[in-house]
Amino acid sequence: MPNPLIAITTDLEPAQGTLRVFSYRTYAESVLRAGGHPVYIPPIRGNEAMAAERFDGFVFAGGDDPRTEPFGVPTHPEARPVHEDRQAFETELLRLLEVSRAEAPVLGVCLGMQMMALVAGGELDQHMPDTTPDAARHWEQSHAIVPVDGSALPAGEIYSKHRQAVSDPGPLRITAKSDDGVIEAIDDPRRPFYLGVQWHPERTPHAPLGQRIFDELVKACRPGA
Repeated sequence: MPNPLIAITTDLEPAQGTLRVFSYRTYAESVLRAGGHPVYIPPIRGNEAMAAERFDGFVFAGGDDPRTEPFGVPTHPEARPVHEDRQAFETELLRLLEVSRAEAPVLGVCLGMQMMALVAGGELDQHMPDTTPDAARHWEQSHAIVPVDGSALPAGEIYSKHRQAVSDPGPLRITAKSDDGVIEAIDDPRRPFYLGVQWHPERTPHAPLGQRIFDELVKACRPGA
């Protein structure tokens, strides 16, 4: 069969009177190594249904911080909010996938995991320095994680870059934590592949927690997986 089409969400920033769409090549490289065909999708409102129907699998990429007012909580003053068009697009896309394509494999990376939790009804720790004494080790650092609740994820070192974290995943299941208690991975056991990781597997050298995450995503897109 043709290589599965994997949608990768992108970011927005103002540039020359319009909006520039951008991302990192490492996401596409990881999908390619896994045997998928990566497609970067711009966050244009109104195209969520097309994206939900068109692609075999989805990567909700990392980025800045969510605005939490749409989820009933004030945004922390220290947050660096992601562009509102991106957040609205990804919120709607996640909701459409849950309703109409729950079988579609989905990987949420960093911000992507946080959006999964918020859309599911969970909550965020919006400013880790207020709650986590060693919050600095989660910003552009490597540290260990350990699986919980019988997770298929192994223990190992991951590359981390986040100012916020999931404090409550709602109905989703916690499947890994760091040794300081920060939630590092969540999933939905009711769906074939619905995984959120707080780290960056596309930049994690330890293959079982790096490239293998993308391998499993693409594998789950193939018939009979």
